[in-house]
Amino acid sequence: MSGSCSSNTQPLVLMFARLMKDQQLTLATSESCTGGMLAQLFKAIRGSSKWFECGFVTYSDASKTRLLGVQAKVLDEHGAVSKKTAEQMALGALRNSAADISVSITGIAGPDGGCVNKPVGTVYIAIARLKQDPEVTHYLFKGDRDSIRKQATLAAISQLVEQIS
Repeated sequence: MSGSCSSNTQPLVLMFARLMKDQQLTLATSESCTGGMLAQLFKAIRGSSKWFECGFVTYSDASKTRLLGVQAKVLDEHGAVSKKTAEQMALGALRNSAADISVSITGIAGPDGGCVNKPVGTVYIAIARLKQDPEVTHYLFKGDRDSIRKQATLAAISQLVEQIS
């Protein structure tokens, strides 16, 4: 899943693109641990400008607050890798774009940064739609940094397909 879609991811990405076009929906992404990997996959698809509105890569807490409106209190109390932060990232992407649906990914890809309560591989993915509460899923992926980032990206695509199918 490097520069282009891997063979097992591409059909899912193409299915998502078709669903977005058919339903005339637009998407915004907000990514932390995946560093824009999801947005890169979507932009590799011909015609994605019809449904891909924008992407935010907010790696630092300050950028999550400044660009997405994640509350400093949430970051202090729950951390950057949490259900609450994922929710606020997804809602902020909707608020700061013209998208109908948004997805956020925040997690610990490693090799450092984990702790007992949030080990390396902890990832939260939230999907938000206009006039609906965000849906957040918690994952614990295994592997090295690259593998965790790829697993999180694939999980986000799968959740998006499920959400709009």
